[in-house]
Amino acid sequence: MKKTFLVAVLTLMGSAVFAQSGSGFGIKAGLSYNKNGDLIGSVGDAGQNIVEGAEGKAGYHVGFWGKLDFPKIYLRPELVYSKTKSSYNVDGASNDYDISKIDLPVLLGYKLIGPLHVFAGPAFQYTLKNDLGDLEVEDVENDFSVGLNVGVGVNLGKIGVDVRYERGFSENEAEFIGNNITDISGRVDSRPSQVIFALSLKL
Repeated sequence: MKKTFLVAVLTLMGSAVFAQSGSGFGIKAGLSYNKNGDLIGSVGDAGQNIVEGAEGKAGYHVGFWGKLDFPKIYLRPELVYSKTKSSYNVDGASNDYDISKIDLPVLLGYKLIGPLHVFAGPAFQYTLKNDLGDLEVEDVENDFSVGLNVGVGVNLGKIGVDVRYERGFSENEAEFIGNNITDISGRVDSRPSQVIFALSLKL
């Protein structure tokens, strides 16, 4: 009796764990912690140089994913709307740098053991909008850019949980200027460096 019960429990657990296995598609959402690159500028007529590193802040993302499943590997493209935020202390004032973008990661995954898997791949990014608080900021130098996603995940039933690191490959700067032209001007590196926590659901 005990053996029968144990087998039944293990069978149910196994089917739940692998329910998100196999080809399919679904939705996802999550939170991120992002820091952009340095802000480099000059203040006043004297051209006093400043270099200010970003302070990380929380962001979020929502999107869709698809999956082609093979015995030990899988291919998973995603289409995601992302909102990232970081902060700069410029001339005594804190300015949040908000970026909205569309991400298209194309991930190649490897199944380690049971529900545990690792993945990596390029992330193609298109910047929709960027805003730097009270400062007037232009569009980024390149609307399209490429980054890298590396992470680890676990599948539990139709639910998947993963954590990944995303990094932009090259600088993608935007120029900015204060409301008063003599106050401050410069450029800010829009390249992302973020840790992303995601929850996905297979439909």
